[in-house]
Amino acid sequence: MYLTIYEYESALVKEGLPVEIETIAYPGEIFKGSIVSIAPVLNTATRTLNIRALVNNTSNKLKLGMYVNAEITYNLGNKLAVPQDAVMDSGTRKIVFIADANGYFKPIEVTLGSKSEGYYEILQGLSVGEEVVTSGNFLVDSESKLNAVLSQMSDANNK
Repeated sequence: MYLTIYEYESALVKEGLPVEIETIAYPGEIFKGSIVSIAPVLNTATRTLNIRALVNNTSNKLKLGMYVNAEITYNLGNKLAVPQDAVMDSGTRKIVFIADANGYFKPIEVTLGSKSEGYYEILQGLSVGEEVVTSGNFLVDSESKLNAVLSQMSDANNK
């Protein structure tokens, strides 16, 4: 079976990983196999990579040219991650808000890694155990901007 993966997935996919195949011709039936080779050349037009999997097809149900959905199982290991809703993307920076010891929220710039199942891997900026705001970030962000403006106004009036 020939499968196509995206460039960003290439670091995760290795020979020997298990693959499960489904096709619309046989709904609910799973065909199992494993990756046997990965093409050494990336398709620059589509940013994809071809891989080859050996799939158990003893009943000869799978035919040449069939479209299939493939699921490749791999272990991401233990990594620090936050829900995608916790990340505010300003376009140039990625920000999360953490709760400090005094009960206030503090913006922290983070470096993101992979995204999987609604979570972003955190490469830099956070430590294990820090409490992250996971909803209402825009309210916290709006209030912090309002407080900054009010503080500036107050400073200008006191001069």
